[in-house]
Formats: sequence, C-alpha cells, structure tokens
Amino acid sequence: MSQPPLLEVLHVTKVFKLGGLVFGSKLTAVDDVSLEISQKENKILTLAGESGSGKTTLSRIILGLLKPTKGKVIYKGMDVFKLKKKEAMLFRREVQPVFQNPYESFNPLRKVYSYLVETTMSYGLAKNREEAESVADGSLEHVGLNPHEIKGRYPHELSGGQLQRVAIARALITRPRLLVADEPVSMVDASLRMGILNLFLELKNTFNMSIIYITHDLATAYYISDEIAIMYRGSILEYGSVDKVLTDPLHPYTRVLIESIPEPDPTKRWSREVKLSGIEIKEFEALGCKFADRCPYAMEKCSKHRPPQVDVEDRKVRCWLYCE
Repeated sequence: MSQPPLLEVLHVTKVFKLGGLVFGSKLTAVDDVSLEISQKENKILTLAGESGSGKTTLSRIILGLLKPTKGKVIYKGMDVFKLKKKEAMLFRREVQPVFQNPYESFNPLRKVYSYLVETTMSYGLAKNREEAESVADGSLEHVGLNPHEIKGRYPHELSGGQLQRVAIARALITRPRLLVADEPVSMVDASLRMGILNLFLELKNTFNMSIIYITHDLATAYYISDEIAIMYRGSILEYGSVDKVLTDPLHPYTRVLIESIPEPDPTKRWSREVKLSGIEIKEFEALGCKFADRCPYAMEKCSKHRPPQVDVEDRKVRCWLYCE
C-alpha cells in the first residue's frame, strides 16, 4: 500500500466578510488553491507573491490555525480540521511554524531558554529538567547557537538573527516533518539572511524535513527553493520547479515580477503594499482572470471566464494563453 502524501491542499478557498454581515462585501483571500508535498522526498516549496496575495492566509490554513471556507488540508491522510485528540497531538508535533517577527514570538519579560525547555517537557520528550535542558542545548547547537550564550537572556538581549535562530531551534525540538516559515528573514539584518537560508537548506536534509517557505523576495526564493508557487489575489497562477518558473516564466504575471527585479539581489524586493481599494477588491472577486486588467496579452474571454489550471512544460499554469 502506497504512502499518502505528506501534505495535500485540496481546492482550498477562504472568504472574509468585510463590513457588516448582511450588507458588507466579501474578500476571497485564498481562491481554489491546491498543492501537494510527497513523503518520499524532502523539498522546499515557496509561496511567493506581493503583500496581500494570500500566502500568509494560506499558511495559517495549512497550520490548522484558520479554517477554510471550502476545501481540505490533508496531512498524512488525515483531515487537519477533523483530527481526533491523538491525531491532533501528532500534527502539532510534526508541523511547526516559524513566524516573521521573532520578537513577537517571545514574551519580553521571559527568558528565551525557558521556551525550549517547556516545549521539550510539554511534548513528553524528557523525563526531567536535566534531560529537557540537554534536548534544548542540542537544538540550539543545530541552529548554530552556543547554549551558554542563550541561557539567562531575555529577547531584547539577543539580535534579531539570534532570536530567529532560537525560534527555529524551538520548532526543531519535536523533530517536525514539515516546517512552515512565514517571511522568516524579512525582519533580519541583510547581512544575516543568507546564514538563515543556508540553515534551512541544511535542516531539510539533516532532519528529513520539508519546508514551506513564504516570501515576497524572489531572490531568496530562487536561492532556497525546489519548487515555487506564484500567488496573485489569492490564486496560484504558476507552480513548478523554481528553475523553470523563474528562469523561463510562462504566466504574464510571473514575467512582470521577474522584470521588476533586474538581477538577483537579496536587498531588492517588492516594497509596494497592496491597499484594498474598491478596484482591487473587484480584482479579488473577478469572474475571469484576476490579472486580466493589467495583462498585456489579455483577450476578451480573460475578463469573463476564469482560466483553468493546465499542465505546461512540467508546471501548472492558470492562463488562457495555454488553454488552446
């Protein structure tokens, strides 16, 4: 009997109500998204897009923190939103988050080392505090930190890079099979970003782990990823090997993104925030392709009919140009 995939995201949609429940408008933040990660291989899958593209909402759904309006998230054959007690414990152990701002992950009045010890004890990974500290020390060493330099310290006494490594060390304590990292280097000094990216690459193989990496920075996405999904207004427009998607893009929107960054440079990224004006909300809820109004190749049917997702050159593309 074949193993089920490690993770399946099946036609997931998330709709938020804006304003009043009766007369308010709606925003489809995630729109019919499907992804899959196999248990047979360890890979880094990147969700890339501008701010407001829906990638963080999707990550929260994958983590089980936000229930989808439609669709399913399946982990090792189990529906994440219908887990029994033991299944839920397994899911929490094996699927761990790393959030964008490490300073928001730790209480400023509490020493950071205590989080690692508490996590070890709460998951029953040690019989006593001495064993728990040994596990915590080992996890810190895996992320390149000296435990003696971390013990006794409060969050404000560590640099952003150090604190993010502590957050990663905490996630590693349970030996997760899937790490969901939401913009993990965006709050870290530019000189330290490459070190954390290299750490993720090392952990993928050392811990037999897959990683969902969420970013709006195509340069870091290209460096770290095996596969990439380009998101726009809640939809995945192109999905496949990072080399093919970023060096030979098919979807017009992917081309626009790549053209906006003339050369790989970790210091260059999208700075424009998406403001939800009436026009932009209309794009989220468009009947046809959400990129149609801005696409140089748009045809009449693009604004009237949603393009299906089709397989083209070993990747998935949602565009009428490839549906003939």
